[in-house]
Amino acid sequence: MGKNLILTVIVLAQFFCTSLWFAGNAVMPDIIKTLQLVPGALANLTSAVQFGFITGTFIFAVLAIADRFSPSRVFFTSAVIAGLFNLVVIMPGVHFSGLLLSRFLTGFFLAGIYPVGMKIAADHFQEKLGKSLGFLVGALVLGTAFPHLLKGLPGGLPWRYVIFFTSALSALGGFFILLLVADGPYRKPGQLLKTSAFLTGFNIPGFRSVAFGYFGHMWELYTFWTFVPVMLAMYNKRYPAALLNVSALSFLVIAGGCFACVFSGLLSQKYGAKKIAGIALGSSGLCCLLSPLFLLNPSSTVLLSFLFFWGLVVIADSPLFSTLVAQTAPQQTRGTSLTIVNCVGFSITIISVQLISVLSGILDARYIYIVLALGPILGLIALFKKPHLL
Repeated sequence: MGKNLILTVIVLAQFFCTSLWFAGNAVMPDIIKTLQLVPGALANLTSAVQFGFITGTFIFAVLAIADRFSPSRVFFTSAVIAGLFNLVVIMPGVHFSGLLLSRFLTGFFLAGIYPVGMKIAADHFQEKLGKSLGFLVGALVLGTAFPHLLKGLPGGLPWRYVIFFTSALSALGGFFILLLVADGPYRKPGQLLKTSAFLTGFNIPGFRSVAFGYFGHMWELYTFWTFVPVMLAMYNKRYPAALLNVSALSFLVIAGGCFACVFSGLLSQKYGAKKIAGIALGSSGLCCLLSPLFLLNPSSTVLLSFLFFWGLVVIADSPLFSTLVAQTAPQQTRGTSLTIVNCVGFSITIISVQLISVLSGILDARYIYIVLALGPILGLIALFKKPHLL
């Protein structure tokens, strides 16, 4: 199979499987109504997925799963199991505790999909890795936004169908990888178990620099994605005549980032991954600081233009950070290094999501997103404090 076709299959599988990520968020109003939950359940369910992903990535990293076993088989197994746990949401009589457990276990096995998918790509595309991961992270973005599209279709797809459909897509994506994508030529198979292997990358100054830049990026990213529907709903409440379609627009704002990932990956081939990542990270940080000026602007066009731009720059640096991590990590533990960096990054998202959720009940909602600028600021400091390292 040619490299272009391999990349296409990996991207398609990643899109299918990561649609599980925000499946619960897209149908949250229906779940809240059906189970009579409090509105704060949004932050808790999002954090449950993130905490599951964190736990999964930590265990996968400590056991060096992606380096010791066939990444394609790990991806397939994780995709099928994650899809099955996602279905628990639509089981009759499920309670909130069961819902949280379902989202946690879905997130746990997403640890065998997202970072392992990057590992598969890195094993096939040692050259032009930034371009390849641009397409791959773009698929993650589209997969994350996809449930919002299903929910926002004319007439509204029943929420249980959204859950079922995303589970079916995940299983299909797993089969694509298993049947069509063999382990890559740059893979170092048969690594022995060494439980401290996930820490080796942090001994390298260049690796630490890009890892901490990525952590700053993650402080903002998933909190923005989580609260895009909240921002739009807040605008509808302030300006009822606007009649914004929250689900459809949430999809467009988030999904637009997939093009930014592809474009930034292409730009990195000419200007370097670090430089383009820095520009994107600085731009998204600026959006955080300027958000009070736009979120309740009387013009919905101004609001939507701002959110679309923010949706582009908030994710554009993600594939570039993954590229830099893969390039600076020890080759023998590349998969484990990618996984542990994801683990720490997603741990940070729980803190920022919960913080914004708490602040939303205390402060004027227009001003709470300024806090997200802290991540890009610290990320830029980490990325550029030792420019000779990269």
